[in-house]
Amino acid sequence: MTHVPSWLLLAGLVVGVTGGTAAAQALVRHRFPRLRRGEQNEVATFLFPVVAVVYGFLIGFIVLALWGQVNAADQTARTEGAAAVQMTRGLDVFGKQEAARIRQGLSAYGRAAEAEWYAAAAGRTAPEAERALDRLHSAYGTIRPRNDTQRAFLSSSLSSLRELSSARTERLLEARTDSGPPPSLWMAVLLTSGLILGFSVVFGSERALIHYGMVGAVSVLVAADLFLVTELSYPFLGEFSTSPEPLRAVIEVLSSPH
Repeated sequence: MTHVPSWLLLAGLVVGVTGGTAAAQALVRHRFPRLRRGEQNEVATFLFPVVAVVYGFLIGFIVLALWGQVNAADQTARTEGAAAVQMTRGLDVFGKQEAARIRQGLSAYGRAAEAEWYAAAAGRTAPEAERALDRLHSAYGTIRPRNDTQRAFLSSSLSSLRELSSARTERLLEARTDSGPPPSLWMAVLLTSGLILGFSVVFGSERALIHYGMVGAVSVLVAADLFLVTELSYPFLGEFSTSPEPLRAVIEVLSSPH
C-alpha cells in the first residue's frame, strides 16, 4: 500500500468496506427476516455505544501516536536540511579551492540524499549518499585554518556536519522502524471495526432504505478511520508524510549566485 495514491486508497477502502458490509446486510436481511422486527435492538442499543467508545478511543490513540511519528520525522528532515544549509554560509573565508570542494560535496550530498529519499523511506540506503557524505567529511578534513576567523568557521562547520550526520542516521532509523501499528494492534483495530459494522448490520429496521443508509454511513466512517491509520503509518510516504524539501533547499542555496 505504500505506493498506492492516497485518493485511490481512500476510494478503495470506502468501496470495499461499504460494498462488503452492504452485501453482508443484504444476506442477513434475507436469511434472517425476523431481525427486521428489531427484537434484538434493545441489546444492540446497550452494547453499540460501549463498542463505539472503545473503537473511538483506540483509533484516536493510534492516530495521535502516528501523527507524533510524522512530526518527529519532519523535524529530523528539517534538522538535516538546516544543518546542510548552515554549512553553506561563510565558505568564502576559506581558500577558493577549499570552498569549491565543500560546495561540490554539499551539492553532491543534497542531490544524492534527495534521490535516495523514497528508497530510504522503505528502509533502504543508497551508496551514492553514503559516499557523498564521506567525501564531504574528507573535504573538511583537508582544510588547514590559517587564522582565527577560519578556525571559528571550521569549528562551526564541523559541528553542523556532525548534526547533519546524526540527523541522517536518525532519519534512516525512523524510516526503518516507524512502519505503523504492530500486527496485534492492527488485529484490535480490525476486530473493533468488525464489531461496529456487525452491530449496525444486525440492528433491526423494517425500512430497508433507512437501514442501508445507516449501515452505509457507519461503513464510510470505518473506511475513513482505516485510511487515516494506514496513511499515517509511514512518516516518509504519502500525502501526510514529511518531504525532501529541506534537502532541496540545500541545492537551491548552492545554485543561487554567491
